[in-house]
Amino acid sequence: KLVDAPSNKKSPAVLAAYAEQIANEGSDRLHTKVLHKKEIEEQGFHGLLAVNQASPAPPVFIKMEYRSNHTDSKHIGIVGKGVTFDTGGISLKRSSNLHLMKSDMGGGAAVLGLMRLVDQLQLDINLTGIVPATDNSIGQNAIKPSDVISSYSGKTIEIIDTDAEGRLLLADGLSYMEQNYAPDVLIDIATLTGSCITALGTFAAGFITNNPKISSKLMNSGYKTGEKVWELPNWDEYKSLIQSNIADVKNFSGHPRAGAITAAKFLEHFIGEHKSWAHLDIAGMAMENAPGSSNQVATAFGLHLLLDFIETYQKEA
Repeated sequence: KLVDAPSNKKSPAVLAAYAEQIANEGSDRLHTKVLHKKEIEEQGFHGLLAVNQASPAPPVFIKMEYRSNHTDSKHIGIVGKGVTFDTGGISLKRSSNLHLMKSDMGGGAAVLGLMRLVDQLQLDINLTGIVPATDNSIGQNAIKPSDVISSYSGKTIEIIDTDAEGRLLLADGLSYMEQNYAPDVLIDIATLTGSCITALGTFAAGFITNNPKISSKLMNSGYKTGEKVWELPNWDEYKSLIQSNIADVKNFSGHPRAGAITAAKFLEHFIGEHKSWAHLDIAGMAMENAPGSSNQVATAFGLHLLLDFIETYQKEA
């Protein structure tokens, strides 16, 4: 429902209200904390603030925590992209499918749904979900190509393309998760790149990981649930494409190749020393054609995949 909703009906505040509703209606194991703009500024979520610069709607940073009753339960942290509408900013998208950019918070919606479902099932796991949320608008205050911004981690980012905005939110979310929660497994999920659709079409999501054990579990969960995923190479050679001469990293290579991989390599800069991280690019999977119609509708892709992954991980841990 969240992904299908028109962009003017789902501001970041609406996502935050839904996250709070989930916690209020759930068990005492589930809690939601929403950071609003003043707190976001105070804590230094500069990637999120940069994307939000031209928006009339303030950003939010949603944190949800589900905790098991057992002290030895494993902890999984998941960060979802919450861009409620993506114009592309100054690097404006083409108009042909622009109306579908209401779905650019599909990763964030999957995280919210997963938190609710895990609480309903009362799984023996510790789960933390983070959704940084804003829209990416056009205006006189919009972030520009050539700008250099900071991030929650303190690393600087050269902006090459303002349509590579989701990774700026995720960078803040991943750094915050890694520094403040140190989960056993760190995952991000996002409708991140058109390049992933070019590579895999609309039959599988792409993923990159730094841990072979996570890779096999994700692949198996994909086949088991029907939410298929395929691994892309996580080679350090791709890092050279996002090297910046004036910042720690640039947000886009500037070349129309390996976009899904370089986006993941960008995110890898913000996971610290974490050794069990996976990035899921669900750009081609968040929506599909409705039966007998040309309309695109939401799929909730990632929800069953991640639920099975969590259940399998906890059993085998």
